[in-house]
Amino acid sequence: MKKVIIAGGGPAGLFAGIFAAQNGAKVTILEKMDRPARKLMITGKGRCNLTNTAELQDFIENIPGNGVFLYSAFYNFDNQRLIEFLNDAGIETKVERGGRIFPKSDCAVDVTNVLVGYTKKKNVEIVCNAECEKLIVENGCVDAIKLKDGRIYKCDSVVLATGGMSYPKTGSTGDGYKIASEAGHTVIEPKPSLVPLIAKEKWVKELMGLSLKNVSIKLVYKEKKILYEDFGEMLFTHFGVSGPIIISSSRHLLDLFYSKGKRLEVGDDLKLFIDFKPALTPEKLDERIQRDFIKYSNKQYKNSLDDLLPKKLIPVVVKLSEINPDKMVNQISKAERLRLVNLLKHFDLTITGFRPIDEAIITAGGISTNEINPSTMQSKLVKGLYFAGEIIDVDGYTGGFNLQIAFSTGYTAGVSSTD
Repeated sequence: MKKVIIAGGGPAGLFAGIFAAQNGAKVTILEKMDRPARKLMITGKGRCNLTNTAELQDFIENIPGNGVFLYSAFYNFDNQRLIEFLNDAGIETKVERGGRIFPKSDCAVDVTNVLVGYTKKKNVEIVCNAECEKLIVENGCVDAIKLKDGRIYKCDSVVLATGGMSYPKTGSTGDGYKIASEAGHTVIEPKPSLVPLIAKEKWVKELMGLSLKNVSIKLVYKEKKILYEDFGEMLFTHFGVSGPIIISSSRHLLDLFYSKGKRLEVGDDLKLFIDFKPALTPEKLDERIQRDFIKYSNKQYKNSLDDLLPKKLIPVVVKLSEINPDKMVNQISKAERLRLVNLLKHFDLTITGFRPIDEAIITAGGISTNEINPSTMQSKLVKGLYFAGEIIDVDGYTGGFNLQIAFSTGYTAGVSSTD
């Protein structure tokens, strides 16, 4: 019976363990934390966005970080097989906006408990508080893995599924990069992907906690180059902006903002434009505002926007519109009104950088895909060494794509590790 060691008990590691055991191997999962799958329990704001209904080609297009590398892994275990597996394991699923698939319970802990329970059914041993430190390689083949406390686990195969560097409190601290590097692998510089953005404007703090739905955004560099456009939900924070469409936009700024482990300064050259009323043309919005101004003609300007905007946004809009807040609505000029229209359709902030990598949803970078067999997830340099999940230099947008990467590469590595 083959002995397979899985380093890391996240979703990729659990899946690798389940399917290696199903293929007849004796499997041990070594998890550095006091319990497995800590990061899985907080994904999707605790609701666990498991995967997406997208077709294969759409999946690849939603993985800007080496998506083509994943064709074989997705063929081996696609989103439909994942849903069937989860349903059979007792996790009912549902589809939400954008094809996002969640457990019906809206509870990531339920998913974690089912996966951990499944490993027990397959007689997979999970050893917690076991931090892996070094691969022991003999004649180009994996022979064992050594823990930080000195324990050594002899084995025929090792699957490195230790994650990236996002959410370090869950155990993702880049340990696998060091282990793989010492075994001869190239590590592409880890960077924050899917991360909130920092704004220059001080007034942004006044909007902290304001969540907006059905808005559109546009990121423009040097007044001409459109880097990203999207529609959906966003959130203002004390440092800038966050939320689904902002986080997805951040992936398009990696080369602009991040190099050699450092954040770069771009001055005032990057602007985020928000359209608060994308369903209305400027002309239609002007008509809407005129109706509101007739309704509130005897009120001061600062008290006339309650029907149009969220309460928290009004003082900032009033200030930025440069219309006297105490001016009576019936005295506002056409030029002033059109200035308000333009502000609501082109509300801009200056973006100066990313939040740190430990606040990112996912890590871009990791083990070079050039050194991994995409059909098996086996190292091209060390026989018996496999990779799964975020440790690999692959990363996708929000929407369930990154968890599917974990499950598909975990499955592929687990099955292949028993060959």
